[in-house]
Amino acid sequence: MTTPLHDLYARDLQRLRDAVAAYPDDASLWRTAGAISNPGGTLCLHLCGNLRHFIGHTLGGQAYVRDREHEFSARGLTRAELLAEVDRMRMEVLGTLAALEPTALAHTFPQHLMDREWRTDELLMHLHGHLNYHLGQLDYHRRILCG
Repeated sequence: MTTPLHDLYARDLQRLRDAVAAYPDDASLWRTAGAISNPGGTLCLHLCGNLRHFIGHTLGGQAYVRDREHEFSARGLTRAELLAEVDRMRMEVLGTLAALEPTALAHTFPQHLMDREWRTDELLMHLHGHLNYHLGQLDYHRRILCG
């Protein structure tokens, strides 16, 4: 079943894919300068890890083990490798959201985040905001460092 949350995620996960694909070459995804410490590739990996963990794994039961340290330390992946990761994450997230019973949105999310308990719908809205925050960073990273 699709819901407004599913549709928002579908739209913005496509925006993530488009943002990664918009980089002019593989190397530009990993460029930093000045106060910009997280390159576009890192932002992409972080979003994929975050959403695969909280939505795909925790809600959807996908066999995924998050490696948050790797999200921030990995370098040199190609656009094709990052886009494949986005596609895997997108499939897991949208599949989980489509299978989620509407009544499950009012249930307590099975994992604490930021030292608190969340309702599932609250956490999904929080994660969507997190996605868009980093999408903005990704867009600025590309515009500032790649012209």
